[in-house]
Amino acid sequence: MDFAYSPRVQALRERLLAFMEEHVYPNEERYEEEVAANRAAGNPWQPTRLIEELKPKARAAGLWNLFLPNSPRAPEGLSNLEYAPLCEIMGRVPWAAEVFNCSAPDTGNMETLERYASEALKDRWLEPLLRGEIRSAFLMTEPEVASSDATNIQCRIERDGDHYVINGRKWWSSGAGDPRCAVYIVMGKTNPDAPRHAQQSMIVVPADTPGIRVVRALSVFGYDDAPHGHMEIELKDVRVPADHILLGEGRGFEIAQGRLGPGRIHHCMRSIGAAERALELMCRRLNERVAFGQPIAAQTVWQERIAEARCMIEQARLLVLKAAYMMDTVGNKAARAEIAMIKVVAPNVACQVLDWAIQAYGGAGVSQVTPLARSYANQRTLRLADGPDEVHRNAIAKLELAKHLVRAPEVEMPITRGC
Repeated sequence: MDFAYSPRVQALRERLLAFMEEHVYPNEERYEEEVAANRAAGNPWQPTRLIEELKPKARAAGLWNLFLPNSPRAPEGLSNLEYAPLCEIMGRVPWAAEVFNCSAPDTGNMETLERYASEALKDRWLEPLLRGEIRSAFLMTEPEVASSDATNIQCRIERDGDHYVINGRKWWSSGAGDPRCAVYIVMGKTNPDAPRHAQQSMIVVPADTPGIRVVRALSVFGYDDAPHGHMEIELKDVRVPADHILLGEGRGFEIAQGRLGPGRIHHCMRSIGAAERALELMCRRLNERVAFGQPIAAQTVWQERIAEARCMIEQARLLVLKAAYMMDTVGNKAARAEIAMIKVVAPNVACQVLDWAIQAYGGAGVSQVTPLARSYANQRTLRLADGPDEVHRNAIAKLELAKHLVRAPEVEMPITRGC
């Protein structure tokens, strides 16, 4: 496995680093001020002017839609391995990925539409998403069931002539509070009597379809997470044309597996960036502050933590790169153990490094003075999003145990002639 940057990736990386230095880091405070002003005005979900101003600059710099590989509609898209170091840089600031049209859940939805939707649906929804003109949401998780097991989903999608009728309740529908959110991808059951993994389907639903009600926004550790946000949504007798179903009835679980692989690795790439930023801020703080007559950095407890953080980040990054390489070369299914491993490792590493950084800053670390508290809330949430740690550990263990099963020797069947 060769993880060296290609000339193209090296050039993009340098361009992205320069963009972050010029446009993103200097505007972190402005972003928070805009969000606070929108909240005070009664509309926290209003998009920020800052991000809308930066999007054309990012596009002009050739830093747009880098996440989507093998798509004629996005020729700038990179492979997973190529995208990894760039996604990591974006992850250093929680809102930065949107500037480059590389933020969730739009990335996963665009990948789903690219892979599984009809050309008509791509023209209607994928194209404006690729241009950054609209936003989208993914409706899978439900409040009444353990949604870490997608076969539990209860939302019904029932055929009625030339339409499907949808009834159910979803939550953690990220991005659905954004007024630009124009389309949902909804997962539900079309046939409860089918085999366990063939009951579910996915369907494209325009967000303005009658019968859709945004019930409430869900807070994350006290943050409303605006203007992105996570919504609880009720779907009551929502009628959608039958040609909006993806691949056909019973293919939802298959699509979910295809969608969540890239989504998980993108989250993990950004987690590495969040951990790197936390370590950087921690080291600055420790070098600047004096306690008991010496810089805090001279205390061995902090030297231990710095060294451990560096080791953990490097290990996590290499595992993410390996998973990306395997996804590119042997496919998501063959890389399922590596994808599960990084989904456990990367957010846990980020949480630990962020925890140490918060401790180094003291009271400032849990306040709005630094980006650490919000970043910690984001990373702690990722230990649940796209499958909780326990589910991924269970999958890893089963794959590992299967390697060491003692199997009975195969018995050769006799070769017989026909009479």
